[in-house]
Amino acid sequence: MSSANSDSSGNSAAPDGGGRPSRYESQKRRDWNSFRQYLRNHRPPLELSRCSGAHVLEFLRYLDQFGKTKVHTAGCPFFGHPQPPAPCTCPLRQAWGSLDSLVGRLRAAFEEDGGQPEVNPFAARAVRLYLREVRDSQAKARGIAYVKKKRKRPPPSQQGFSPQAPVPAAATAAPLIGHGRSAADFIASGAYPHRLHGHLMLPPWIPAETMRR
Repeated sequence: MSSANSDSSGNSAAPDGGGRPSRYESQKRRDWNSFRQYLRNHRPPLELSRCSGAHVLEFLRYLDQFGKTKVHTAGCPFFGHPQPPAPCTCPLRQAWGSLDSLVGRLRAAFEEDGGQPEVNPFAARAVRLYLREVRDSQAKARGIAYVKKKRKRPPPSQQGFSPQAPVPAAATAAPLIGHGRSAADFIASGAYPHRLHGHLMLPPWIPAETMRR
């Protein structure tokens, strides 16, 4: 956004690396300088200690004149169309996502500048309600549904999951079904499963005594 993207001296953001501030920190500083300049230019001038949620709303509405997002009015034929086929005369506004990010940076900058969290004007209920109203109205006007991103949960291995102890080899061996022999031994000798009950049957040509040895 034009007003919030340049500080009072017109300096641009410093690139990342070389020990310089990150892009987020640079943007936050520019936004904070822009807001302080807005308070100085206010009629009458406003002290930061007297700033309230109502003044934050005035600042957000003031930024709309620098917006680049087309927001269709209810009487526009393209109301609710995400990709209108032709231009219209509807006003340009600040996008909800830009305002939401701006308020988050200013909320952090206020407390870093010595402000108390309990009197932070950017965390006021009126500001939260305004952002919600802007989000819903722009979603209807532009035909775009804003979906909140879900946080990715860490895999189970990072939540205190401990691998199970290895199973002893004896526990994984083929079970014995009688006379010290496994099912594989009986099948190798010609036994076959009963068609109803599933237990192994010996063919008539193999004496049962041979399987007991």
